[in-house]
Amino acid sequence: MLSVNTALAAPPPLSAVQADDRVLVVAPHPDDETLCCGGLIQQALAVGAEVAIVWITDGDGFEFDAVVVEHTLRPRSGGLLRLGAQRMREARAAAEMLGVPTDRQYFLGYPDRGIAVMLDTSFEHDYRSRYTGASTVPYAGALSSGAAYTGANLQQDLSQVIDGFEPTLVLAAAPQDLHPDHAASGQLTRRILEARGELPLLHYWIVHAGPHWPQPRRYRPLAPLQPPQIAALLSWTAVPVSTAERTQKLLALRQQHSQMRVMAPFLESFVRANELFAPAAP
Repeated sequence: MLSVNTALAAPPPLSAVQADDRVLVVAPHPDDETLCCGGLIQQALAVGAEVAIVWITDGDGFEFDAVVVEHTLRPRSGGLLRLGAQRMREARAAAEMLGVPTDRQYFLGYPDRGIAVMLDTSFEHDYRSRYTGASTVPYAGALSSGAAYTGANLQQDLSQVIDGFEPTLVLAAAPQDLHPDHAASGQLTRRILEARGELPLLHYWIVHAGPHWPQPRRYRPLAPLQPPQIAALLSWTAVPVSTAERTQKLLALRQQHSQMRVMAPFLESFVRANELFAPAAP
């Protein structure tokens, strides 16, 4: 297990995905699937494994993003819903660029920046998004369009995806991830898999680990991604990403037009020589 003093040592490799594997990426928002796992997704598909992506939210609470996309300093609920629909389209384009077929792309449509609250105080009670004003899943392309915003419904929908896909490897956000949606979605994934007796299937990734990670915050495709200090005690493993895979990952990332317009240097800093994953089970 990594310690703080050895966090800069090269992590050992993750066991290679095999042709009979079924890889499920749990993405809190559109773009997370590419940032965390764009290289591994390509490698899994290349050996004949099945890959699916499930997006917990459509990223409709990112007000600064809406300011740019909507060309207004005060985006309203309608503008944020349009942003969510746009980010769904961008996510599909990115997933298809990585090779994930449309029938393996699942959108749940729950409220951006509301997942932690839903899984706590609104597990059985309706939650209303302070951004879009919605209290039910508002997107026609979602798995349960019209479902009430409750933690119970979210858990049911994610469980339905897991039941139907039957993954052998699940990739979700680490509990140390500083974005509340990320940490909460990872915790929910863990809860579901633990209840099924399948916790060994879960591996963590991390995207938000503080203002100084990853460094440098710009496109450095030959540089290795090192485990962040806030999650140094996880047993990180590395997946090397080839030049061709990095090129395709960058192309997929650039399908996220709304995100690239506001945070391209941060996003491009995840196109590195490797990707990092840590087993959830000890």
